[in-house]
Amino acid sequence: MSEEKVFEEKVIEISRVSRTVKGGKRISFRALVIVGDRNGKVGMGLGKATDVSISIKKGTSQAKKKLHKIFLTEGGSIGKEVEIALNAAKILLKPAPEGTSIIAGGVVRSVCELSGIKNLVSKSYGSNNKINIARATLKALDISSEGAK
Repeated sequence: MSEEKVFEEKVIEISRVSRTVKGGKRISFRALVIVGDRNGKVGMGLGKATDVSISIKKGTSQAKKKLHKIFLTEGGSIGKEVEIALNAAKILLKPAPEGTSIIAGGVVRSVCELSGIKNLVSKSYGSNNKINIARATLKALDISSEGAK
């Protein structure tokens, strides 16, 4: 029970998707959910169901299963500068001095806030696909944490 209270969740995107079957179209919802404890752990999950609330629950449980441990400096930033490309999404993350706050847009900001990062500068190039941007951000955070392990 205490694990449930520790993690904060944020729904990034809810998409209505459909597939064509013999009788017509079947509509379902896909939810992109970010889960974090604001202390170095963050995860991303995708849930799909015929109801929005069920898809959010599925995304949350998947995100909790796939948590990433992020190393944070004493100033609340990442260890080193990282530039990564995943599919068409390109992400640049730079550590920032204390008092800078998070300078990032959309998905990158949400992932960084829930992971506990307080000072960061970032830029997102290429794709506008929120799923790919979230995956690229998590991969970049993993790479920035590698040297500290």
